[in-house]
Amino acid sequence: MNTELPDWLTVIRGDAPLVVSLPHTGTDIPAEYERGLVSPWLARKDADWWIEQLYDFAAGLGATVVRTTISRTVIDVNRDPSGVSLYPGQATTELCPTTTFDGEPLYEPGAEPTTTEEVAERRVRFFDPYHATLRTEIERLRARHPSVVVYDCHSIRSVIPRLFDGTLPHFNIGTNGGATCAPALSDAIEEICVGSSFSHMVNGRFKGGYITRSLGNPEAGVHAVQMELACRGYMREPLGPVAEGEWPTAYDEAYAAPMRSALTLILQTCFAFAQSKA
Repeated sequence: MNTELPDWLTVIRGDAPLVVSLPHTGTDIPAEYERGLVSPWLARKDADWWIEQLYDFAAGLGATVVRTTISRTVIDVNRDPSGVSLYPGQATTELCPTTTFDGEPLYEPGAEPTTTEEVAERRVRFFDPYHATLRTEIERLRARHPSVVVYDCHSIRSVIPRLFDGTLPHFNIGTNGGATCAPALSDAIEEICVGSSFSHMVNGRFKGGYITRSLGNPEAGVHAVQMELACRGYMREPLGPVAEGEWPTAYDEAYAAPMRSALTLILQTCFAFAQSKA
């Protein structure tokens, strides 16, 4: 780990041609950003719960793991900083979110971080260092390997009517319509999902966020994939609306084991794909 990094940003360096990004597992909200929030629970409701535990095998595969502990409520490092929507015409949340996925206000009226100065300060402090670190690690590994895979880890509740209809498939593979990685990699990941006990979708509701879209450049040897997991696949999720005190449910290793096994195969496949491009 680079000791020059801020304390909210951690990097576990490996030598394999694989970078694993954990952008939404953080729950830290520095005191200066708590002002005006409706509630601490609501501000953390949409975190990618327990994903760091689910993928804690990644470093053992030789992957480089990059994680921020800062809550996405402070700033979402997977949104386009220009403000352009990644999903035009569909409900989403902003670079500095003002609502939950369900549409609930995160802030008391008038306390939202909407000024250019407020958003810019958060971007410089948290967003830019996260992306600079990802790019630094990719460049380090590209100096050693002809190809590198960037695997961006996410999860979301299975039923959120404001964002999508019905119940989300367990595995949601996003490559921005095939633009961010070679078809062979996406196909190999999909094959593992087909062989599992879980449902899946490729480039459905979740096609990959800003991390995948900004870093994926197959012609330059950088193949990026976003994996959005439906929470029910690895945790005991109450389907539908959730209330304080019932969300998140505890992480259960035994319950998560089947999905974790499939994810292990997926990361091994990413590693093998990158090596095959040598």
